[in-house]
Amino acid sequence: MSNKDAFFKHITEGNTTKGEYIPVGAAMLDGETITGAHVKIPLRTMNRHGLIAGATGTGKTKSLQVLAENLSDKGVPVLLMDIKGDLSGLAEPSPGHRKIDERHEKIGLPFEAKRFPVEVLTLSEQDGVRLRATVSEFGPVLLSRILDLSETQSGVVAVIFQYCDDNKMPVLDLKDFKKILQYATQEGKEEFTEAYGRISTASTGAILRKIVELEQQGADLFFGETSFEVDDLLRVNDEGRGYINIMRLTDIQDRPKLFSTFMLSLLAEIYATFPEQGDSDRPELIIFIDEAHLIFNEASKALLNQIESIVKLIRSKGVGLYFVTQNPTDVPEAVLGQLGLKVQHALRAFTAKDRKAIKLTAQNYPDSEYYDTTEVLTSLGIGEALVSALDEKGRPTPLAATMMRAPMSRMDVLTDLELSTLLSKSKLAKKYNTTIDRESAYEMLNEKIEKAEAEEAKEKLRQEKEALKKAESKRKVSTSRRRSTRMNPIVKVLTSATFIRSVFGILNKVIKK
Repeated sequence: MSNKDAFFKHITEGNTTKGEYIPVGAAMLDGETITGAHVKIPLRTMNRHGLIAGATGTGKTKSLQVLAENLSDKGVPVLLMDIKGDLSGLAEPSPGHRKIDERHEKIGLPFEAKRFPVEVLTLSEQDGVRLRATVSEFGPVLLSRILDLSETQSGVVAVIFQYCDDNKMPVLDLKDFKKILQYATQEGKEEFTEAYGRISTASTGAILRKIVELEQQGADLFFGETSFEVDDLLRVNDEGRGYINIMRLTDIQDRPKLFSTFMLSLLAEIYATFPEQGDSDRPELIIFIDEAHLIFNEASKALLNQIESIVKLIRSKGVGLYFVTQNPTDVPEAVLGQLGLKVQHALRAFTAKDRKAIKLTAQNYPDSEYYDTTEVLTSLGIGEALVSALDEKGRPTPLAATMMRAPMSRMDVLTDLELSTLLSKSKLAKKYNTTIDRESAYEMLNEKIEKAEAEEAKEKLRQEKEALKKAESKRKVSTSRRRSTRMNPIVKVLTSATFIRSVFGILNKVIKK
């Protein structure tokens, strides 16, 4: 048996699967594509998370697109984080190309151009279905981790939430939360001290500064109503194809705090609401996080711990997380160790640091008698990748340098008119794009403060009237006494003109004598 035949057998037997699977391409040996040596990813293991990595321009986005398309075709909904803004073309079919036909002929897979059911979502003021969540839905623990608060400050946040619960006061947006912090150390200081203990102004000041930092990254647009229901990510169209939900994030690349806030909120909500699924035949939802370093580079230690915990646990809910980044070292080791599928595109060795990173990357892949992994990593062409997945029993499949299949949808963005048309047909846009500002903590506390001020003013006016009344009463008594003295008969005789003249007359006579 030739080396080529042995390799073909090695790949095809190692990729045998009884259930549904996604063929992502054909294996390569010594730079030659082995037609029919298909590299397959079992659908039932795609909730084991994954990584798509590689240098800029090597084909990461196209690999992401291929996986999303095939998942949709299998009836599995997808959520894509579109940082670069080049994924909306999934809504339109590929125009086709001679090179695509040549590629698929080599691979031994048919090519069919098609569009996919797409929903465009947004965190900001861009066009799309608006995603929001309330502060109450975050809860004190998650909010404290997002804000990277100290233990003391987290305790203050817990007290604030307890006060709102006790007083049936909804905390919907950051305006509400800031108002309660202010109230706790100013107008409501006595109320809080009596019921929950004294709250330090230094702690509330530090928390407020963190909130302002979050607001500066656009979080005021995210916090509020109508809250997005994660079940709406699980829609399937009339043809049984899963919706591809594309989150437009092109305008928040310089606001990683907002991105982290959203991601942690989303994953926590999914984990809290999705039922336990275990190892089923297909995942419930697959999430692709492009430019994943935006989450990890800016995350606090507490936030990283939360992400690591969710990555470990969310698999049981039938949810797979796929991180897309330039280098596997962008992903923390604790998370990297949880990733079952790895699609590694070419890495470039321009510096000693690059060469060191390539050696570390090679260690993340199974050993292969057919490849020098370190060498292959630098020699892969565009649209080629090292692929290692898990088989149906959870074992790594043979490592394969793979010529990846081409996307079936357009490898370009939608025009403004196409995007506008897509959004005009969206049922979710009608559901979520109306802003609601119902009475919440901000209005309720303002009303409470106004009532307290009105009562205080009323009491002050009452006291002033009482004081005026007392003064008037005292003046009347004094006047009455003076009048009473003047009306006395004896006083009248003594002060009369006749009496005075008589007295002075007698005195004159006495003096003359």
